[in-house]
Amino acid sequence: MTGEKPTDRLTEVPPPAPIQVGGNGSPGGYQFSPDEVRGVISKWKELLTDLQTDLSNANTIAEVRPPGQEFASGDFINRAAKVSGETLQLQHQRMVDYVKNYIDALEKAAGIVEEHEDEVHRSVGGYRAV
Repeated sequence: MTGEKPTDRLTEVPPPAPIQVGGNGSPGGYQFSPDEVRGVISKWKELLTDLQTDLSNANTIAEVRPPGQEFASGDFINRAAKVSGETLQLQHQRMVDYVKNYIDALEKAAGIVEEHEDEVHRSVGGYRAV
């Protein structure tokens, strides 16, 4: 494998797995109760914040410049550090995109549950004042 560049075989962010909240959503994937999903969404949002910080750091690394105009510095940056930094940046961007998509899917599934619960309450006579 000497001299070969790695090949990026994953050119798109994969879609999130199916999500079912309560009895709603897509079966065949993750299942959550309506109460559980709120905590799960919160944890994924925390992860997103951490990944966005990491992406910012990866952007800084990808923009590295040689310290001087001599051959050794430029060669190291152009042949190694820059390529590595851009790969790091791309992978972090993909993780951010995946997590955003997953949060959207969780929120959509949770919204379906809330709409369904509202429909059930309306069909059995609505809400009662407590």
